[in-house]
Amino acid sequence: MILAGRTALVTGGASGLGEACVRALVAAQASVTIADLNEARGQALAAELGPLTQFCRTDVCDEGDVLAALDEGERLDMVIHCAGVATAERALGKDGPLDLDRFTRVMNINVTGTLAFDGQIGQAASAASKGAVASMTLPLAREFARFGIRVLSIAPGLFRTPLLAGLPEEAMKQLAATIPFPSRLGDPAEFASLALHMIQNRMLNGEVVRLDGALRMAPR
Repeated sequence: MILAGRTALVTGGASGLGEACVRALVAAQASVTIADLNEARGQALAAELGPLTQFCRTDVCDEGDVLAALDEGERLDMVIHCAGVATAERALGKDGPLDLDRFTRVMNINVTGTLAFDGQIGQAASAASKGAVASMTLPLAREFARFGIRVLSIAPGLFRTPLLAGLPEEAMKQLAATIPFPSRLGDPAEFASLALHMIQNRMLNGEVVRLDGALRMAPR
């Protein structure tokens, strides 16, 4: 697929799934704005990929930052939201209830900033934010249809991203073994491949697509 002349904004584009999408878009000759808080990594990626990319330091919870990122180019054809965080805290932990500020931060980044369905014990905030994104996908697609804008979501399973990078290799192997097939962590390039297919296939709209090797996160 060739996207020459098309422009894209990728939030969380400096690493992980976002970086994979940036690389795939540039390979397809699209012009890409990398929107991320990690300025050092974002600038380095833009320098590596060349003139089709530019970096804009962006906090997706800050309306001014987002508007500035949107204004980087003369037009915008595609937006891929990959900025997100996760928690590992029970709603009622040994030290008391989950801190409301930390819960709200996850919701702000994953839902308000974005604009998987499932969560394990200790992932109440993350699961709530994912459910909200899934629920808003169809009504937003219907609302924006009159403008010719499609809205789609990807629900990824376990991917080899910076969120998992801090785990010991043995722990990652154990996680990979829980995935029915293929029994391995997802490659960010596979996420990017699906994102590009969604861009190309104009009949896809208002849908949430699981990309998880048939994994359903079991409670623990």
